[in-house]
Order: sequence, then structure tokens, then C-alpha cells
Amino acid sequence: MKLDGKDRVIISMYAKDPGVSQESIAKKVKLSQPSVAARISKLRENGALENQSGINPLKLGLYLAKVDISSTRPDEILQMFSDCPYFANGFTISGKNNLCLLFFSESIATLESIVNGHIRSNPSVTDVDFNIVITSERDYIVPSMLNYEHKESPPCGIKLNCKDCPSFKMRKCMGCPVTGQYQGTFY
Repeated sequence: MKLDGKDRVIISMYAKDPGVSQESIAKKVKLSQPSVAARISKLRENGALENQSGINPLKLGLYLAKVDISSTRPDEILQMFSDCPYFANGFTISGKNNLCLLFFSESIATLESIVNGHIRSNPSVTDVDFNIVITSERDYIVPSMLNYEHKESPPCGIKLNCKDCPSFKMRKCMGCPVTGQYQGTFY
């Protein structure tokens, strides 16, 4: 899709204020409101304009971890975390590492437990770089489910019950909200 100047203005106005009215946009780009509505519809249809609702982990006082990984099976790592409540996003990247994963939690120890118990212990993983994000230049919104249908097994597929894990017993890990073995306050 090719964007013209008016499309760029529309996208920029939504980036600054997701609740901006079509009337305000129409005045700025000097088009009728129906013309603006048609452009917005086309931009959304082509993926050039998206709305995202969720939480801002840093504003909620949560910790955000950036985990860079080298793995011989990056797709399996991404799949393991696809339904994890702590998982914010994952990227296949070029360079020294081939994965960048983002996680959030109310506890740094829980983030360390995820990295140590699920990533470092994975035989396909050859290198891990674990960092906590201190600040964010722009708001970082994570689409998040905060109420889960309880299941017997965790979405990551690990065969260990939280209650049997030493990190959980010592309250170093909050546990899994999906299995109901959770001792935190956020979910």
C-alpha cells in the first residue's frame, strides 16, 4: 500500500491521540468527514492503522524483561510462550541472537524463574541475555488477558506443577495464573 501525505497525517493524528475524531482529522487534511472515514477504513483494512488495547506494564509498576536468545529452534520457543500470561511479545531477529522476547510480571524473581526454568534449561538454547527495562521512551502497550479459564496444565507445556517447584515454594516465583497456582496479586 502506498501512503500519501493525507494518509500520513491521519496515521500521525491517531498515534498522538487514538480517540481523535474524524471531524478533527477532516479539518486538518481538508477533506470531508465521509472521505476521511473511507481513508481510515482502507488504512485499517491494509494494516497501516491498528488500534491496540491493553496494559502499560511500566505505568502499572510491573517489571518488563527483554530476553535475547540464540536458539536452534526459535519457532518452538515462541510457540511455548504464545499463551503465557507473562509473555508480552516475541520477535525473530537477525544478528548474534535470533529471538527477542518480552515478558512482564510484578516480580523480577518470577521473570528470572521463567528465563532459568523455561529458556536456559531448553536444549535448543545456546545463549541468553536477560535484562530488565528501566524506562520506555513511548508508552508500551501489551494486549493482556487478566482473567484466565483455569486449566490443569500450564500453556507453556512444562510438566512441573508450580507447587512442586523450589522457586514457587520459596516465593521467588509467583506461579502460573492459568493453573490457579499463583501467589501474586496482579492476576
